[in-house]
Amino acid sequence: MSIILHGVAIGGGIAIGRAHLISRSMDDVAHYLLEDDEVPAEKLRFDEAVRATRKELEMLWGSIPENAPAELGAFLSLHIMLLGDVTISREPREIIEKQRCNAEWALKLQCDHLIEQFDAIEEDYLRERKNDVLQVVERIFTNLDGDAPQLPAPEDLVEDHILVAHDLSPADMVYFKDSNFAAFITDVGGATSHTAILGRSLDLPSVIALHHGRELIRQDEMIIVDGLQGVVIINPDALVLTEYRRRLRAWRGARRKLSSIRKSSAVTRDGAVIELLANIERPQDVDDVRESGAVGIGLFRSEFLFLGRDTLPTEDEQFQAYRHVAAAMKGMPVTIRTMDLGADKSPKWLTHDQADNPALGLTGIRLCLAEPLMFRAQLRALLRASVHGRIRVLFPMVNSLPELKQALAQFEYAKEELRDEGIGYADDIEVGAMIEIPSAALVAGSFTKHVDFLSIGTNDLIQYTLAIDRNDDTVSHLYDPVHPAVLKLILHTIKCGIKANVPVSVCGEMAGDAKLTRLLLGMGLRKFSMHPANLLSVKQQVLTSHLDEIAPIAARMLRSEDPDKIADLLQLLNAEPGE
Repeated sequence: MSIILHGVAIGGGIAIGRAHLISRSMDDVAHYLLEDDEVPAEKLRFDEAVRATRKELEMLWGSIPENAPAELGAFLSLHIMLLGDVTISREPREIIEKQRCNAEWALKLQCDHLIEQFDAIEEDYLRERKNDVLQVVERIFTNLDGDAPQLPAPEDLVEDHILVAHDLSPADMVYFKDSNFAAFITDVGGATSHTAILGRSLDLPSVIALHHGRELIRQDEMIIVDGLQGVVIINPDALVLTEYRRRLRAWRGARRKLSSIRKSSAVTRDGAVIELLANIERPQDVDDVRESGAVGIGLFRSEFLFLGRDTLPTEDEQFQAYRHVAAAMKGMPVTIRTMDLGADKSPKWLTHDQADNPALGLTGIRLCLAEPLMFRAQLRALLRASVHGRIRVLFPMVNSLPELKQALAQFEYAKEELRDEGIGYADDIEVGAMIEIPSAALVAGSFTKHVDFLSIGTNDLIQYTLAIDRNDDTVSHLYDPVHPAVLKLILHTIKCGIKANVPVSVCGEMAGDAKLTRLLLGMGLRKFSMHPANLLSVKQQVLTSHLDEIAPIAARMLRSEDPDKIADLLQLLNAEPGE
């Protein structure tokens, strides 16, 4: 009998193969009491397991291949850092001593306590970090247990093997670096979990958050992983298997076709030149940008330089990061957004009190203006790096013209400081504002008198316009990029830019959604910035589009407020000639 499971689609396409189960669990930990004279030896056994785990992680960190995703090193470093935290490395020892229990049981008790604490955190990004803690604890448990990790040898995996696990850690990914497996699925993880990030980086068909997949799937059972739809099919019947084999062939053919346009210019059938840029989060992502064929970086989320550390990065640290990216892009534009901290991206060193509703509190440019010394240090670093490439500065979450003017004043102040110190910077550095709040979209015309470009952050614009937390499962289905109100705000912003001859780009998820490419083209958009992995599918839509044909359909969509009609027109807009 076939079973269909639904989870979070991470992408990477479709895979058909045999399940290879990975077991590593603390669910069946034994509990026994120790004699008083046995406690010191048990604490020593725990310490040795921690040391073995550290050595193991450090060896894995040192064996990361050059072509591995940059995130692997960062995640392994995080796990090594977590291993040194007292809540993991010391407090289980205290439990052993107080309760006179075995180390495995003490570790499980502490792990359960940490999970409760993480589950109480409201911010999704921080709450999902509990998976990293679990992965570290499970490694200690494995070393306590004395058994080797229940992972298959990489050479034992073949092309049609699909890894099935409760969870997979970054260390596991390094372990499998020489493997040739087809896909992976896990029971846990969220859209911002490290498992999800790794899945996207490795470009493997993957589905996470299946909840009970590890329990339901048997070793060597035939399964289908649809990383596009977030579906896993266990023991498919002949009809389903035939259909998915057809889809797999079509998907592989489409991938080969996309690779052939990598070096092609993004020009519509009627000759309109479209700029396709890439979004990055870390300096090392530049290689992916150049490989994708992007003509520049449309969004460098600089706040990721500030996260995952105990102290504020210095001006020189920031300068080195910005200089690296600017130089590596060899004259292509690099748009760097100033730190968009606050809400679910609050570093440890940020001491502001937590607001009742962080998304509406001190975040984005508000936080920058509230911390002028921190803000100006970043602006100075950006200006210093501008002599090494074509850097553009972008202010996030701007709400009003007075707010924009304050940010620009800080920028001029930073320039003045550098001039007084005899430090050079580019004279022609461009400055822009992000349109992420409905109020900003409605007054975008006033912004165009003071900036060189506008960038629409559709993720937050949709969230704030529709009053929907896109990370909340109970309302995420209401998150609608083609809601009439959202489209009107985007159109108004684009029109303001055209009228003032100020370039407008879209850098949110809408830019990388190929189903929306023609709609945005029909609205007048000529600059898109997206994850490098999405660039070729968007470029294909550009190459097959004719503006005179799509503009009337897009106009009809923009006049309608009927969701069903909008959906029908979107389907018509994406239909190929002859369909």
